[in-house]
Amino acid sequence: QVQLVESGGGLVQVGGSLRLSCAASGRTFTTYHIGWFRQAPGKEREIVATIRSSGDGTAYAASVKGRFTISRDNAKNTVYLQMNSLKPEDTAVYVCAGRTSVFGVYNYWGQGTQVTVSS
Repeated sequence: QVQLVESGGGLVQVGGSLRLSCAASGRTFTTYHIGWFRQAPGKEREIVATIRSSGDGTAYAASVKGRFTISRDNAKNTVYLQMNSLKPEDTAVYVCAGRTSVFGVYNYWGQGTQVTVSS
């Protein structure tokens, strides 16, 4: 089992950058594939980026590709989401989640961190 805690959200201007962190507790973090999701008010939750347990496979939503980078440091039990060239439509609560199978259900969820991009 793993517990996930996000940090790094905040208020940023259009074109700015933020780096979100997803810190995990538990000795089995290296076996978890991690995804970053976001949910804006009145909208459905969408997946933003994913990374495999070993860090050698990543994927991105079309809306963030080229602007966001997901990475992980298994020695620190942390996954990062570097967000550059932020747009107002990136405003949302960002949540990280973990699963043990690449194509399985995300079983473990953090509580989220708010990102607000002002124009």
